[in-house]
Amino acid sequence: MAASMKRIPEENKSSRFSIYRLQKFVFDPNYAKPVMLLLLLAELVVNLIVIHKIKYTEIDWKAYMQEVEGVVNGTYDYLKLKGDTGPLVYPAGFVYIYTALYYITDHGTNIRLAQYIFACLYMLTLLIVFDIYRYARRVPPYVFFFMCCASYRIHSIFILRLFNDPVAMIFMYLAIDLFLRQHWTIGCFMYSLGVSIKMNLLLFSPAVFILLMVSQGTLGTIKHLIVCALPQVALAIPFLKANPIGYLLRSFDFGRQFFYIWTVNWRLVPEEIFLNRNFQLALLAAHVLVLLIFIFFRFKRLYPDVCKSLWMKPSCKRLNANQIVLPLFTSNFIGMCFSRSLHYQFYIWYFHGLHYLLWATPIPTVLKVLILGVIELSWNTYPSTILSSSLLHGCHAILLLGLWFSSSFDEKAKEEPKKAK
Repeated sequence: MAASMKRIPEENKSSRFSIYRLQKFVFDPNYAKPVMLLLLLAELVVNLIVIHKIKYTEIDWKAYMQEVEGVVNGTYDYLKLKGDTGPLVYPAGFVYIYTALYYITDHGTNIRLAQYIFACLYMLTLLIVFDIYRYARRVPPYVFFFMCCASYRIHSIFILRLFNDPVAMIFMYLAIDLFLRQHWTIGCFMYSLGVSIKMNLLLFSPAVFILLMVSQGTLGTIKHLIVCALPQVALAIPFLKANPIGYLLRSFDFGRQFFYIWTVNWRLVPEEIFLNRNFQLALLAAHVLVLLIFIFFRFKRLYPDVCKSLWMKPSCKRLNANQIVLPLFTSNFIGMCFSRSLHYQFYIWYFHGLHYLLWATPIPTVLKVLILGVIELSWNTYPSTILSSSLLHGCHAILLLGLWFSSSFDEKAKEEPKKAK
């Protein structure tokens, strides 16, 4: 009887310890690896199911193949390269990537093989993003479920549509991961490769410049900007030789008009306003204004020990994860808030950063999860409606306001938490 009574408390203690460990694996960012591993395995299964059970939908893949086929056939003048959806409007890196896919997939006809390639790309993107979050140690592990299996639209962008947007974004996340490891030169090189595929990555550029000035100083920044420029020039040489003006006008066309039918964020305004140049200039002005306000009043607080003179010297301290990731994701998010049009594939531009940004704010946890759900709903509403666009802007506004009042910008350069398990 006495022995039995002694075992009961020990069993209760063991049970309490198991519950405690389980709670850590669910709620403690320092114990995220097991959840990440389980979700990667789950995603492998989900991707295979989506490929085999959900019908592929042709949107841009055929046009991509037609555009690069022109290059394969010897045409390097960008003004002459086009597909069914219009002219080629992406930089040279896109041409090289999709030319490789053109040959691998039997001139673009083997769609199933292309889907498998994009499924691998999806898994690699998730692996890199998980590594960024592992470094950041801000988001509780249970939130990663909303980043993976819960998003139909993200799976669609990768393996049901084969868009070029996720190809560009994987280079961006790789660059961020390299920045976290203090590999600034190779990180800038990867960032430039991403820009050479699609120029939406320029939304990150203000934060990239700030990070370079803080971590490398003025001279180091100049060197790294040259590193960023070299891939753009090297990859574009054949096209610049054929028609330099045509290449620059088409591959970096900032004035390109978007179709109202595809807009996710501006369905709440009439088409004539959507297409109005003054409306677009007003959005650009708002973007620049809000970005500058954040830079001078919020980003600046992340680096209190940095020399304030114009000729900056490299920071003597190693930047922590928050000082790197927060301005990058915030800069990109501000650009998304004031974009003159967001198409469905553009969701991938900021999807994997939303979770970090939300958990960097003082917004209540229930509302954070609700915002993720409403944003996902808005991006899955086709065609978009006045309600879906309004809800998307509302969520963006709440998150932007939460970032403004976030104490994460006041962390200065405090030491990193203990190493993640």
